[in-house]
Amino acid sequence: MRGKDNLRTGGEVLVDQLIAHGTREIFCVPGESYLAVLDAFPERDLQVTVCRQEGGAAMMAEAVGKATGRPGICFVTRGPGATNASAGLHIARQDSTPMILFVGQVARDMREREAFQELDYRAVFGSVAKWVTEIDDPARIPELVSRAFYTATSGRPGPVVIALPEDMLVERVSVPDAPAFEPVESWPGLSDMAKLQKLIWAAERPMVILGGSRWSQAACDAVQRFAERFALPVCTTFRRAHLFDPMHACYAGDLGIGPNPKLLERIKAADLVLMIGARLGELPSQSYTLFDIPTPQMKLVHVHPGAEELGRVYRPLLPIQASPTAFAASLEGLQPPNTISWSAGTATAHADYLAWSDKATPVPGAVNLGEVIVWLRENLPEDAVIANGAGNFAAWIHRFYRFRRFGTQVAPTSGSMGYGVPAAIGIKRHSPETTVVCIAGDGDFLMHGQEFATAVQYNVPIIIVVADNGMYGTIRMHQEREYPGRVSATQLQNPDFVAYAHAFGGYGALVRKTEDFPAAFATAQQIGKPAILHLKIDPEAITPTTTLEAIRKKASASQGG
Repeated sequence: MRGKDNLRTGGEVLVDQLIAHGTREIFCVPGESYLAVLDAFPERDLQVTVCRQEGGAAMMAEAVGKATGRPGICFVTRGPGATNASAGLHIARQDSTPMILFVGQVARDMREREAFQELDYRAVFGSVAKWVTEIDDPARIPELVSRAFYTATSGRPGPVVIALPEDMLVERVSVPDAPAFEPVESWPGLSDMAKLQKLIWAAERPMVILGGSRWSQAACDAVQRFAERFALPVCTTFRRAHLFDPMHACYAGDLGIGPNPKLLERIKAADLVLMIGARLGELPSQSYTLFDIPTPQMKLVHVHPGAEELGRVYRPLLPIQASPTAFAASLEGLQPPNTISWSAGTATAHADYLAWSDKATPVPGAVNLGEVIVWLRENLPEDAVIANGAGNFAAWIHRFYRFRRFGTQVAPTSGSMGYGVPAAIGIKRHSPETTVVCIAGDGDFLMHGQEFATAVQYNVPIIIVVADNGMYGTIRMHQEREYPGRVSATQLQNPDFVAYAHAFGGYGALVRKTEDFPAAFATAQQIGKPAILHLKIDPEAITPTTTLEAIRKKASASQGG
């Protein structure tokens, strides 16, 4: 509270800046290094979620930043609190998500003595964050927090780290609040759009690839209208499937891990690729094999909000520095050619996608995860959010689930395990009326499974589907391919996940057969508590298309075994 002398503590000034910039929710693990900030929370209009581990708090904030396009806010304490949060920070970096991580710091007169839990945050996070700073003067809090919001959201979005010396936070100052920030949009030039229209008109086998961040529902709708008018085939990059309605006649598929081989053939055969928003990193580029480096074998138009990304790996014929939202709006002015020669190919591409993703493939065991995903696809509302971390279980999501609306896929392109549970909690806290389902592997779930306690504490009724095959499946798959039959360090002995759910005060159910899943899910919805549905998966069911035994035999044969 502002004192009678009209002064505020640094902690109060800081929290007031967050509110001025539109922040309404904060995720944190408390620490003595920022007590003055904690003291400023109660009298202000904020929803504060107290988490069980800083990595979970950072991932919740990142998920909200991913969903809203505005910085997710996280507070953690110094030293181990900050390093615990680094996993969420790395996700924000690789996923181009706006996020601000506030970290407690030792008092200013103790710096550079390696005081208790002291770290040099510029050195620790300098290669991960877009900007790292430390606030020495409480009078500069409005200036530096405002800069953090602009930095986190402008160009290619990403994380910002601000260190807060604990003695700075208790100083009292009189300083005005900064005005509210608004994200800066970069628009394509008229000449860029004219060149793009000419390139499309001259093409015979064009392809559109969507990815990255800084999208909105309006931008997705505008790209969909553009694709309709030009009959263009459209695919989405790894964990960005929610950018285009998969049931639209122009959708060609998901360009991620284990994509449809026909989609890869179509992209390689394209004579023009329009890449909007995506960096096209290792996974969607199929380990940088899909396009020649540095000059792709086809004409490339690369649209990205960050100038530093244009030409970084692939040299585009036409680079356009623009945010996806601004570029999508500019597409309305383009006119299709009188004759669209590629429309039949677009129809074939969509038919290929439907055939690839329609029905679950048979797998060993009584629980077919593909059939579970198809059931969720057909029974969840279109605005339901699916959150997941990393592991081979996600291959079934990518192939068989259909994300019908923008923002319904929340998953890390960085491949970070443990993301799904905190992300689901963060999204549900932000949008309480939205159905939120987390799908996790057994190893993946226990990376941040303790945040189930956070879900129970705040009565956040997410439903977590745990696919339990008793191992780190992705690594085991690679192990069998490279060292067939030599199993090492990939087996897991898991707890009773149903008892785990009950111990925390939630609901749990064991699913031993695929046909039992719908009733278990319906019961979880009816009870309305945070829930864990424990699926017993046969270890042989390693991907939708193969088994561990098949991988082992193929590897042994190739090695002459």
